[in-house]
Amino acid sequence: MKDDEHVQLPKTLEEKCEGRRVVVVLWRASLETVKTRRGEFQLLNCDDHKSLITKKSGKDPADLRPDIVHQELLALLDSPLNKAGRLQVYVHTGKGVLVEVSPQTRIPRTFKRFSGLMVQLLHKLKIRAANSNATLLRVVKNPVTRHLPAGARIYGMSVVGTLYNPRLFAAQLPEDVPIVLYVGAMAQGHLTIADHPEVEEMISVSEYPLSGAAAIARVLGAIESEWGIV
Repeated sequence: MKDDEHVQLPKTLEEKCEGRRVVVVLWRASLETVKTRRGEFQLLNCDDHKSLITKKSGKDPADLRPDIVHQELLALLDSPLNKAGRLQVYVHTGKGVLVEVSPQTRIPRTFKRFSGLMVQLLHKLKIRAANSNATLLRVVKNPVTRHLPAGARIYGMSVVGTLYNPRLFAAQLPEDVPIVLYVGAMAQGHLTIADHPEVEEMISVSEYPLSGAAAIARVLGAIESEWGIV
């Protein structure tokens, strides 16, 4: 070997993941507060507030499922991808409120505590860490596209999207640009490109209907494996 030739050493995890990150947008999350007869505010949901939902309100109790976004946030923030510093999450509510979620946020495990946190967020517009000035959750300006990284490849996850094996989908992702995934957080319906013209392709990661949390686990697990994040 000549003196001016260099041995190509294996890439470290940081080098392999350089420039690689995933932004997930949870779309149409059911996050809305309601004032009870006792005068306290609670997170509106189909189990606890059926008596407060009248026909005149135009709300379908079946749509009031904040537990869906709770499960999805747990799946995202617990993931190795997030712990490796390669994930950013936004939540867009059915009321049009956009929330930025810090990767350091620890989502409460129980739905009751999660509900209390969301009520506080929607009324105060931000949540700070208990022992520091770090902001964990905050309401930011719409549209969500203003917060997405430039040059990102944008995909939507939908039961009617093009079917991919998650491993093969992860393998064909570009190495040099961020990835954006839109994931539905609603109880009924699905994402469409007509509603999200910025989305380049709608994809599905199973031939069976999955919960949002299950779909997230499948696609993030495949990306983690492809990027060498264990």
